[in-house]
Amino acid sequence: MHRQFATTEDVTAECVALTREAGRHLVTVLRLEPGDKVELFDGNGASATFRLSSQEGVQGEESPRPLAARTLLREGRLVLRREGEVRHAAKRQTPIVLAACISKGARMDWTVEKAVELGATRIIPIRSDNCVVSFRNAADAEAHRARWRRIATDAARQCGASFIPEIDAPVALDEALAALANARAALFAGGLVPDAIPFRAALDARRAADTPAAVAWLVGPEGDFSPREYDALRAAGTALVSLGPLVLRTETAAIFGLCVLATEW
Repeated sequence: MHRQFATTEDVTAECVALTREAGRHLVTVLRLEPGDKVELFDGNGASATFRLSSQEGVQGEESPRPLAARTLLREGRLVLRREGEVRHAAKRQTPIVLAACISKGARMDWTVEKAVELGATRIIPIRSDNCVVSFRNAADAEAHRARWRRIATDAARQCGASFIPEIDAPVALDEALAALANARAALFAGGLVPDAIPFRAALDARRAADTPAAVAWLVGPEGDFSPREYDALRAAGTALVSLGPLVLRTETAAIFGLCVLATEW
């Protein structure tokens, strides 16, 4: 069944009148016809099954000569009618936050997409001291954030996720650490430093402590965290972990850590 992102108002409605743009996507791209089903989800846990129909009622197999979807769309009569109750998914018991330094090119886009598939509940893009990427102004940064939101929405639609992670505005590492402290998150970061410990040892130590309100995985940029940033991570109580003998690309490290944390929590 095809999934489409929609507002909470549409997901909970009995009948949704389709705009020409939305209807065109269903009819010309997905090639749906009256009687076909679509799942609408709002990215905040609510979803429902709808059937493509006309304003007058469902036209499917029970109708000997149902009007084509293109005709209904052209006449402004194409709608979605809800079938059954609205479903509400439970939130992840322990939220998982990805705080990743912004990587260049399509790497950050890929990181956001895979973070959604792995169940991240929040993504904090970090402007690190050694980041290659820089923004011309606040509007440029917001445009990137809007792009990442679109990528996250499409990834959630594709993978069946009920929740779309919150994506923060790009911030410096110090601001990210302050936000994570407010969330009472247990912090883990990949570290190319002598005092980094095996990931398993860091998890064992965490199990011996209280259950965290959230967990966060911090990933450095292509040029790694700066010495100042490593000091800030240590001061915040971050567990610096080794990812093995090889040096991973920043987007690979992001996925590595999310896999480990999603398995643990």
